[in-house]
Amino acid sequence: MTKGKRIGTIAAVIAILLLIGLAYYNYFFVFGEGVKAGELNYIVKKGYIFKTNEGKLIQSGVRSRQTGTLQNNEFEFSVSDENIAAKLMGNSGKFYELHYREYKSSLPWRGFSKYVVDSIYAAREIPD
Repeated sequence: MTKGKRIGTIAAVIAILLLIGLAYYNYFFVFGEGVKAGELNYIVKKGYIFKTNEGKLIQSGVRSRQTGTLQNNEFEFSVSDENIAAKLMGNSGKFYELHYREYKSSLPWRGFSKYVVDSIYAAREIPD
């Protein structure tokens, strides 16, 4: 093997490893995780090729930047586990505490959102 071919091979291997590392970081590395609480507005199964579960949680009573006003924050998320999605679908309108993982980018088979709910911490009726 000549010196030029060896350098080319090493450069190609390094480029491939960099591409693999970037793909892992963007699509599989868990950038953050936490818990969001609020009223489950909806959860639907949608998509053209990959049918994914998408939902929205309404977090009310959060202060806005203007003094004396309140705003609603909406947390849009995907659910990759069918059992969790079924529990959420059966109890829409309840107050939930959902554990989620945040990725840098979404994948078509994981859902539209970069936030993926992976467990339910608590679910209770909304007090009147």
